[in-house]
Amino acid sequence: MGLKCGIVGLPNVGKSTLFNALMQNSQAQAGNYAFCTIDPNIGMVEVSDPRIMGISDIVQPQKLIPATVEFVDIAGLVEGASTGEGLGNRFLSHIREVDAIAHVVRAFEDANVAHVSNRIDPADDIRTINLELILADLQTVDKALGNAEKNRKSGDREQAVLASLLDQVKTHLEQESPARLLDLEESDQKRIASLCLLTGKPVLYIVNTSDNMQSDNERIAAIEMIANSENAPMVPICASLEHEISELDHPEAVLFLRELGCQEKGIDRVIRAAYSLLGLHTFFTAGPKEVHAWTIRQGATALQAAGIIHSDFERGFICAETIAYEDYISLKGELGAKGAGRMRQEGRDYVVKDGDIIHFRFNV
Repeated sequence: MGLKCGIVGLPNVGKSTLFNALMQNSQAQAGNYAFCTIDPNIGMVEVSDPRIMGISDIVQPQKLIPATVEFVDIAGLVEGASTGEGLGNRFLSHIREVDAIAHVVRAFEDANVAHVSNRIDPADDIRTINLELILADLQTVDKALGNAEKNRKSGDREQAVLASLLDQVKTHLEQESPARLLDLEESDQKRIASLCLLTGKPVLYIVNTSDNMQSDNERIAAIEMIANSENAPMVPICASLEHEISELDHPEAVLFLRELGCQEKGIDRVIRAAYSLLGLHTFFTAGPKEVHAWTIRQGATALQAAGIIHSDFERGFICAETIAYEDYISLKGELGAKGAGRMRQEGRDYVVKDGDIIHFRFNV
């Protein structure tokens, strides 16, 4: 669907190490100096979802195609970026292009990895990033407000409404509060959507810890408090350890995780959290050639789902033969679900549920 999650944070917090763990390679340069990353690294990451294996066990397809999320590793931001410090506007333009933000915050101590502030203070690091994005948004809002005020004087009622709204947004930002925390009606959100406010994007906090996570408990708790206050998800992870795991083959990785007492890779928790943050979920198509997990916006209709697969499916849509995942598994596939009356014929306005297995009928 072309949805991107941008990885941001101060320099040397572990963004590129995290990105490499996500990609299971070392395509992003990671180094102990600021602005090691300049141009953004981009990669598609598979979403770990055990349901695809459950479906595959029944269908026995030739191949599996999992859902994916696109991650963008963006250069480190520093204090003063909104006025051109560091990579300044280059950073801000890259973050403006993503749909959600994965904010990496450093909680680990390491004398060999410099911190731009020469101290580990996660709450202050978060404030630095947020403040720079807020300052950049204030510039955007001020410009839009000036235009709206000018047009309001000519008697344009919609511009008068917009000017009032922008004044409300400006006041909120001046209180050093991100735009995403401003409670707006859906109609007002649409009015300012074209501004692409940086602080209006949903945020996931990724806490980069040492391999002994318990030693970082106090810092993790400080970040969790901020995340909770913003109703934002938070995932603690040791990026360097996850990168090591990503370089192992599957049996070795499983054994290593077992020795660590972990049920799954931390990186899988990050991917699922980002997937959810983007407002996405999954439906499946299943047949002897492939079981395919498709990414779709929560609240999307069967007609929109059909269009994701192929424009012909959408253009010639007849119906969506739908089976809930639980029914598909318990009744051993399509034939069992159909025999038990658990396959439904849904119309174009049906809202697709997470995990639905769908066969589209169409005619073009």
